[in-house]
Amino acid sequence: MILGLLALFFLAGQDTLAPTLAGASYLQGTRVTVAFLPADSGKARSVLEALDAASVLPGLPPESPSGVHLILTPDEETFAQLAGGQAPDWGAAVALTTRSTILVPAFVSSRGGGWSDARVLRHEWAHIGLHQYLGGLRVPRWFSEGYAQWASGGWDWGEGWKLRLALARQEGGLESMAISWPRGEARARTAYLLSATTIEYLVVQSGPRALEVLFRRWKDVENFEEAFRGTFGVTTSQFEEDWRRYVRSQYGWLFVLSHSAVFWMVMSLVMLALVVVRKRVRLESMARLRAGEVPDEPSYWLEQDPPSDRFGPDAERSE
Repeated sequence: MILGLLALFFLAGQDTLAPTLAGASYLQGTRVTVAFLPADSGKARSVLEALDAASVLPGLPPESPSGVHLILTPDEETFAQLAGGQAPDWGAAVALTTRSTILVPAFVSSRGGGWSDARVLRHEWAHIGLHQYLGGLRVPRWFSEGYAQWASGGWDWGEGWKLRLALARQEGGLESMAISWPRGEARARTAYLLSATTIEYLVVQSGPRALEVLFRRWKDVENFEEAFRGTFGVTTSQFEEDWRRYVRSQYGWLFVLSHSAVFWMVMSLVMLALVVVRKRVRLESMARLRAGEVPDEPSYWLEQDPPSDRFGPDAERSE
């Protein structure tokens, strides 16, 4: 099943009590409250402005999410403590979905693998929004992570390049991912990229509004499998097979190379070389043709008549 196939970026969401930050100050927005220490006040203001101005999440109503509590953690120890020790050391942030709480590092670290602050915020915001709208219904991890990635606007062909390289390094490609939930960074990031392609495939095949239909039906019937089948006309098992073919075709080497700057540079050099060779061949052919042509004024036409033999048989002899 696809649930076992897609081992994803770890998401904490099973807390019974919302975490608090000792000595925190607060900024209140329309849909989020930011908790921070005085040293992080500048970052707190930028986070609040970004989330208050956030665009509507795909497929969700404009007011979703709301009542979110975001904590800017001042150091690694505080981050790990508030996350309950559940976040891996490479995780960019944590969404505690059952408490509508987001934990974001305010300190400089290697977390996030180069993700921008805006992308991290949008990703976790999407997790909270989806959980709130569905009223706490169980959301498959592959779908939750794929949706958050898609909603964050972070999926592009550059991510596809990373995915193709990751799959190429693993024996068996996609099939080798059907293991357990990985805790290792490399395998988890690969599975995370895979999850994004599931939502990409759904949107490409059915259009962005399909997510809205799915969410509404899911909320009504309270069953993901039934809602999925009613929206897309296939079971998740059938969808997995179609999705596998999509990933192979969309992120195969031909697709990647055709979108690579290096590929086009090489192609430009090859085309230039072909033009030079062709021009050279044409010049040589023209030279051979000209060599075989009869001149407009052949040299033998220009030779003077040979002098007459004064003493030939027809010549008059003088006495």
